[in-house]
Amino acid sequence: MKNTCIPTLLSAGISWDDAHALRRISMTLQRWHELECGDGNDHASWTIARGAFVKKDGVKTFEHDEDGKPFSEYHPHRGAVSYTPIPDREKGAKKRLAAILARYPGFRSYIQGDPRGAALYILRPDDLPMGRDIDCTYSNGIAVYK
Repeated sequence: MKNTCIPTLLSAGISWDDAHALRRISMTLQRWHELECGDGNDHASWTIARGAFVKKDGVKTFEHDEDGKPFSEYHPHRGAVSYTPIPDREKGAKKRLAAILARYPGFRSYIQGDPRGAALYILRPDDLPMGRDIDCTYSNGIAVYK
């Protein structure tokens, strides 16, 4: 299927470079959300977990924290759970998104965490009716997808 979000972003006044950057940001967020949901096979399951290692009673344990650093959480069907630090691609994507939107006053973004659809929506000034919550009307915007 041909990508139609780039021409739509261009017609909304987004530059060519920024439209392609938004598409890459959306693809990064899409993959991140897929990994957050987790996956598995006959031997293990895995996901992204945020948190930190803390010592409790002299024992180092992982404590989940939605604002913490990201880790790959690996659950073998036999054996101990392991945590490996990973780069925070979500944080970087959000930072790049904020920098782009700063160039377009009145535009807003919505990040959809469900990996079954577009991860990013760009809302033009007229896409969000006055007094309406963005969580209820984000689909009025431009779906940015691969």
